[in-house]
Amino acid sequence: MRSKDKKGKKWLKVTGIILLVLLIGAGTYGFTVYNSLKKTVETMHEPIERKQSEKRPEPVQLVKKDPFSVLLLGIDSKGDKGRTDTIIVLTVNPNTNSAKLLSIPRDTRTEIVGKGFDDKINHAHAFGGVEMAMDTVENFLDIPIDYYMKVNMEGFKDIVDAVGGVTVTNNLEFTQDKVHFPVGQITLTGEEALPYVRMRKQDPNGDFGRNTRQRQVIQAVIKEGASLSSLTNFPEIFNAIGTNIKTNLTFDQMVDIQKNYKTVGNNVDQMEIKGKGTKIDGIYYLQIPQDEKLRVQTELKAQLELDTTTAQN
Repeated sequence: MRSKDKKGKKWLKVTGIILLVLLIGAGTYGFTVYNSLKKTVETMHEPIERKQSEKRPEPVQLVKKDPFSVLLLGIDSKGDKGRTDTIIVLTVNPNTNSAKLLSIPRDTRTEIVGKGFDDKINHAHAFGGVEMAMDTVENFLDIPIDYYMKVNMEGFKDIVDAVGGVTVTNNLEFTQDKVHFPVGQITLTGEEALPYVRMRKQDPNGDFGRNTRQRQVIQAVIKEGASLSSLTNFPEIFNAIGTNIKTNLTFDQMVDIQKNYKTVGNNVDQMEIKGKGTKIDGIYYLQIPQDEKLRVQTELKAQLELDTTTAQN
């Protein structure tokens, strides 16, 4: 891989959910690739109407290498509404050269901001779209949510196929949607990756096990997408991205991330938040103990270089 060329065109090696985690550059490539990426990002760009968060008085300045957060929402529909089966929060800190991925179980009971009552956290998007989902997750974690990325999970298979499939290490033998997944290292096509990340009923760890598989596939997409071999397949990759992903990140912001944060993806830590299942009025919820909630909040605040001496009740 060649070194940076100030006269050349830089492009972000964006392969599906790499946009979420890495947003890295791949050196200097031709105008065709750069221009195709720019058009793809313009297709993906979907701004939202949302006030500046009280938890972050000043907007993030990517050119100054501020730590930032992204909310990933996985939805089984291309529409604006719908429940989110996947909720992952990414926090990035270039000063510690690290990123953290936190999966939030979809049945987590919390206040739905804007509705005034408690419900499953994955209902927030169904009630009020991306804005309500961001506000609800922000309130739950007591950290600012700066950006979002919404992925159509039906199209997720196209993204996996676009990078040539992914290899993961499976620790639980199971069959889902007539696809058998043995224990050990397995390579998944797009058609296989979707049931792999969706299964939870056969997993003794339930939603937590599914969340682990989701993060596995995300990191595998990163690995495959960051390989030089993906360059030859960029039209298919960009088409899969543009069709199935929406975000409020602009192309210029992605370029800033590429310039200032690109090595962060080498150090990605996976986080979990644990709770206890319970039924309220016959409906299953996951209740998060206060001490567990505070533990996660404190870790994420430290990652974002926020005040850790205060915590939300």
